[in-house]
Amino acid sequence: MNETIQFFNTKSTEEIAQFLLGMYLEHETEFGILAGYIVDTEAYLGPEDEAAHSFGLRDTPRLKAMYEKPGTIYLYTMHTHLILNMVTQEKGKPQGVMIRAIEPVEGIEKMEINRNGRKGIELSNGPGKLVAALGIDRALYGESIFDSALRIVPEKRKTPKNIISLPRIGIPNKGIWTDLPLRYVVAGNPYISKQRRSDVDQKALGWKEETK
Repeated sequence: MNETIQFFNTKSTEEIAQFLLGMYLEHETEFGILAGYIVDTEAYLGPEDEAAHSFGLRDTPRLKAMYEKPGTIYLYTMHTHLILNMVTQEKGKPQGVMIRAIEPVEGIEKMEINRNGRKGIELSNGPGKLVAALGIDRALYGESIFDSALRIVPEKRKTPKNIISLPRIGIPNKGIWTDLPLRYVVAGNPYISKQRRSDVDQKALGWKEETK
């Protein structure tokens, strides 16, 4: 974990967004652990980024967590859905990564209940979907992704075969920020939204084979 914390403390937000692909994300709940692999992220570059909440160093009570230390959990509501973000830069430099999708692994039955019976890729192939599936709530706002009930587990991470950079989703009319390739995905993973079925890696799901 120390190496991961060091990564958050020394690397760019774009590098961290790619580093998080394959990271094991788990939520310890009263119903047991709900967890999966991160497969889709978006980088938000703070004051200069017209699509970021902290554009122009905007600072409101809702944004308080964005100005905290790396690894701080920033949650916000979009179209009634709670969205998960992780702060990626030093305190006072409000940049972060949105987690867009996970490949579910542990506690899938409970995740399906949390998603009102949705199964398969629909379980967690979008930012609001994965938050609901994992049972994440506002109580985690401002906590740390390194040592809270919602945490990343570097020891369990997988390695993507290939990472693809794409424009972020739902960023209209933001000049160059609309089209910059600040979204990163595990190529071929079935939980990536807005991809062609023919692009899905049916065998390995986009992961490198693990060596022992």
